Amino acid sequence: MKLKSGVHHVAYACRDAEATRHFYEDILGFPLVHTEVTQIPDSDSNFRHLFFDLGDGTCIAFFDLHNMGEKPDWRSDVSTGNGLPVWVNHIAFTADKETQEQARASLEAAGIKPFMDVDHGWCHSHYYLDPNGIMIEFCRDTPGFTVDPVAARASLSKK
Repeated sequence: MKLKSGVHHVAYACRDAEATRHFYEDILGFPLVHTEVTQIPDSDSNFRHLFFDLGDGTCIAFFDLHNMGEKPDWRSDVSTGNGLPVWVNHIAFTADKETQEQARASLEAAGIKPFMDVDHGWCHSHYYLDPNGIMIEFCRDTPGFTVDPVAARASLSKK
């Protein structure tokens, strides 16, 4: 299968829609471009689905749930909430050095420090946590990894 283009959007749950909007729109500069509001008939159940444009028509989206069957103690931090290291489930935004520096300046001005700054050899990444405990990454290829499906498949059998 060959997609017409890449990802349309990736969606997560959020605990606080306004804190999420502030982080992605005001701090990172990803405009809120659509909010779908759904009220479940004959109930007090509803949700909002917020879409933030990443600058190329793709979006990061969040569900703000109210009485949709979520447990009272549900967690939006998808990695640590499931007992995993915080870096396992994350979203990586393509960045160049200028974008990484702009993100760092904007986030630091808001009092948000990088969680990690890692040179992976093939890319350099700056990691942050959003208000939901979700890790975001600004990833700059240096020079990027070599595409090698044979080696990639062979590595699956290694422990």
